[in-house]
Amino acid sequence: MSNAIYATLARQHGLMQEMQVVSNNLANSSTTGYKTDRAIFAEFLVGSDSGNTSLSMGSLAGHAFEMEQGGLKATGGQFDVAVQGNGFFSIETPQGPRLTRAGHFQLSADGTLVDMIGNSVLGVGGGPIQIPPEATQVTISADGTISADGELIEQIGVVLPDGELMRDSNTYFSAPGGYGNATDFSVVQGALEQSNVSPVLEVARMIEVQRAYEAGQTILEREDQRIGQVISTIRER
Repeated sequence: MSNAIYATLARQHGLMQEMQVVSNNLANSSTTGYKTDRAIFAEFLVGSDSGNTSLSMGSLAGHAFEMEQGGLKATGGQFDVAVQGNGFFSIETPQGPRLTRAGHFQLSADGTLVDMIGNSVLGVGGGPIQIPPEATQVTISADGTISADGELIEQIGVVLPDGELMRDSNTYFSAPGGYGNATDFSVVQGALEQSNVSPVLEVARMIEVQRAYEAGQTILEREDQRIGQVISTIRER
């Protein structure tokens, strides 16, 4: 197989991976707390047998997330909360603590504050938050402090990762380096942070990737035809 085909196939594979990222962004353009994903590619240079030239090939090296604040949508929900500024809510999952900006919370049957999947929302002390079942009025202040009928209950944990984030699901992130309590933030009750995906930009990027893929397909077809013609010419001799 020629170097041109190797390089083009690597490019096509990368474009397919980027198309998956763009498609996932579009699919989550209305998902609460979703952050736009960007594919990061690395280039590898391989020397030729002659040593005078090299072959450049790329592959997916990782992901970067655009953490800009999404717009806030007022819902009026008593347990709907959004973070303004830096920080994430901490959620206890079967796989361990996860961070999220999706604050669509509710109460479980035993009065535990949970997210939509049923995982416990963690307080500043790292434990689950219990709301008295007889409480009629629950308020959440700007620092995340929860009061039930005027009595202080707990404070929602808002944290910052120590180091990089890894996406665990569409709205869950893991922090391999750990995390600590955030300071520069404000919790808004009765609101949810919307996705920060720009559908217009993602559609434009999708078209760009699709055209690049089609161009690569044309190169592969022409290279295949060229090799076929060379083989036919040699056979005829």
